[in-house]
Amino acid sequence: MRRHLTGVFIGSHAIAEGLLTAKQLRQRSYRRLVQGVYADPGLDVDHRLRCAGVALVLPPGTAIGGHSAAAWHGAPFAGPQDPVTVLRPPSVLWKGPRGVRVHRAELAADDIEQRDGVPVTSALRTAWDVAGLEPLGTAVAALDAMVRSGAATLTDLAARVENGAGRWGVVRVRRAVQLIDARAESPPESRVRVALVVAGLAPVPQFEVWSAGVLLGRADLAFPEEMVLVEYEGAYHFDGPQIVRDDDRIARLQAAGWRVIRLSAADLRDLYGVVVRVRAALAR
Repeated sequence: MRRHLTGVFIGSHAIAEGLLTAKQLRQRSYRRLVQGVYADPGLDVDHRLRCAGVALVLPPGTAIGGHSAAAWHGAPFAGPQDPVTVLRPPSVLWKGPRGVRVHRAELAADDIEQRDGVPVTSALRTAWDVAGLEPLGTAVAALDAMVRSGAATLTDLAARVENGAGRWGVVRVRRAVQLIDARAESPPESRVRVALVVAGLAPVPQFEVWSAGVLLGRADLAFPEEMVLVEYEGAYHFDGPQIVRDDDRIARLQAAGWRVIRLSAADLRDLYGVVVRVRAALAR
């Protein structure tokens, strides 16, 4: 039975080899990853598991790429239900099952490597495709994470852009690479920073705020001259004890004269509105 990860298999192969019956496949709560490919019910279904499932049906010469491959290169934030990105060379005619996003692209031999038995694009190739295929904020968030993890370096990415004149997507890639900042510690923080920078503002990531020799806290983004801070608060910030700690820290910052703009996941759906709020705070 063809497998890449324990517990991930092609249903028809398992039946043909007598490991399961069709009835057992239906009744034992096996999780379908894509059409014809299943996972044991005890496995957590994340994006990498879905990629492993897709890898079982990939034609030779193709690879998991783009945002999906970034999960192997330090940027594992594609969601379980996000389409799996696959790159295929022009010589391979394959559309893929539902839930797979297939892109035609030239693939050199050194563009593909094996990770956990799954063919994925290399870190540099992945970074190029993410920057070329994804919206700017999403692309920079992935590249920030890849550089921060050490999967890719800013020097190597810049060199690839410089040597890529005339290649598909080079303008979009160049723009994304110019905005990389490995100090970013989360994708939302990267997205907010990109929106502010594109609007002509210049926030400082991960800024330490000191007062009378005491560290009051470290802010996601800061405008030190105007004494304005921008804080993104993810889901864990709304845990009971964390709420108290956050409120205490914000109170200390405000007492020291800083204005603090607190953002949540809902604000990511209106980044223009975030820019307006920050501009207003800076103008006071």
